[in-house]
Amino acid sequence: MRFLMMVGVEPGAEAEGESGLTIEQWLAETERRGVRVEGDILARPSDATTIRDYGRMITDGPFADTKEWIAGYDVLDCRDLDEAIEIAALHPMARAGLIEVRPFWEE
Repeated sequence: MRFLMMVGVEPGAEAEGESGLTIEQWLAETERRGVRVEGDILARPSDATTIRDYGRMITDGPFADTKEWIAGYDVLDCRDLDEAIEIAALHPMARAGLIEVRPFWEE
C-alpha cells in the first residue's frame, strides 16, 4: 500500500525524536527496509500560493492559517497501515512536530 507521509513542524521545533534517530539515520532505515519511494523538503508557507474557485481567487500564503506547517513529505510503500505508522513514528519530527500518514486513494 502506498501512503503519503506529511511532516509538520512548529516554529522553533527541534528535529530529534524519542527514537534517537537523526533524519539521516531515518532515511537510511527507510532505504534498508525499501519502503521510501520518494520525498523532499518544501519551501516555507510564506512561499505558498492558494488557488480557489477555479483560479478566480488566488492568494499568497498557505491554505490554512495555523502555527504548524507542512515542511516536507515522503511517499511510503508499506505492507499496511501498521508498518507505515511504525516508519513514521521513527521520524525525528514525530516528537517535535507532527506526522500525518494517509493512504493513497484506491478504487
